[in-house]
Amino acid sequence: MLETSKRIKAIVEKMLKENPDSSHDMDHVMRVLNIAKKIAKSENSINMEVLEAATLLHDIGGPKEMNDSSGKTDHAVESARMAKPILEKLDFDEVDIVHIQECIISHRYKTNKRPKTIEAKILFDADKLDSTGAIGIARGFCWVGKNNADIYRRVDINKYVKENMGGKMNGRIQDKSKHNTWIEYNIKTKYLAEKLYTKTAKEICKERLSFTKSYLKRLEKEINGKL
Repeated sequence: MLETSKRIKAIVEKMLKENPDSSHDMDHVMRVLNIAKKIAKSENSINMEVLEAATLLHDIGGPKEMNDSSGKTDHAVESARMAKPILEKLDFDEVDIVHIQECIISHRYKTNKRPKTIEAKILFDADKLDSTGAIGIARGFCWVGKNNADIYRRVDINKYVKENMGGKMNGRIQDKSKHNTWIEYNIKTKYLAEKLYTKTAKEICKERLSFTKSYLKRLEKEINGKL
């Protein structure tokens, strides 16, 4: 299993090497893998080969979604499609390939495809945790810089969702330059703990969200000259 994971990792590294999105690069993949392994220790009967393969491959379709100006590409679906020939070459059996694809497809937050197996739930949780806490803030500012968005700006959330997210809290952002970390926290991040599946992930998330909330309060005070 270790050797297979190394081979998948090498493949993914090559695929993401030219990815200009530092918030969804190989470092992100490895952080998600590390937290997925931590969560798995608290769960029973985990197929680690499936979990590790799915985690390593979960974002390989990201560059295609990012380069699709139409907004029609779903990187989770694309990643699952791209994963199949890779897994076949590595001699995964068909049952595990389908399982891995299901894990990948259901890892995305903005979708109706919910994770069903424990491996899929762990991947979902681990991926979401990487958008919380200190690392979540760092990734958020990487995104802000890439999309020429504001560092910090309060808005009327209901109005913003209607005008820039198709009227849905989990909708696709239409004009990325109007988005920012405060908005992301208030439409998604602060609700994550209740969306997670595993007890371990929920506990980690609550601690991280406490930090995120404190940081944003501090940031606002500094911006307004209060500190």
